Parts: sequence; C-alpha cells; structure tokens
Amino acid sequence: MTQDRTPINIGSHSILKDTARDICALAEENSGDSLYLLSLLRDLEKIHRQIRVEFFEGALPKTRNDLYQFERDIEEKGGWPYIERMRLKDLLRNIDLEEEAGSEEA
Repeated sequence: MTQDRTPINIGSHSILKDTARDICALAEENSGDSLYLLSLLRDLEKIHRQIRVEFFEGALPKTRNDLYQFERDIEEKGGWPYIERMRLKDLLRNIDLEEEAGSEEA
C-alpha cells in the first residue's frame, strides 16, 4: 500500500529542527518495518513523559499572574502538547483495506 508522505512541517525557528529531521530520516529509512516504527514511537513517548514529569511539572506557574501568562501562551501558540495514539479501529481498518487489496489482486 503506497501512501503519500508529506514532510513534517516543523517551524524553521524550532529548537528541534535538526532533531526532528533526524528522527524523520530514521522513520523514512525504516518505513516498511512496523516494529521499528513502533519502537521509535515508544521512545518518543518515553522522552515526552520524562520531560513532563522531571522538568515541566516542576516549572508550572506558581502565581495567578504566571498562570494567566501561561494559559495565554497556550491559547496563542497552539495548545497543549499531546502525543496521539492510533485507535484500534483505525489499525483494523488498515488490515481490512490490505486484505481487500490482496483479494482483488488474486
């Protein structure tokens, strides 16, 4: 199954620009290896969790004014960070599509 790949659009001023490019290159090099890609996603989730627990939670606003500024930044610059997980029904739909394509080729 061929998918159109759109490049990850990370801002040119992002502090993670080079890192994101390297991670995407790894993903592209291993694009057919679902277990490798799953491992890569798990590693990214672990990094996200570690930053959140060890650094971010301790840096949360302590005053009302700081909380206001924090919430304002969230609203203006893109919301709360979130790592989306694939839904099981989407995974099953992909399997159904592959099976349909295989039966049409036969």
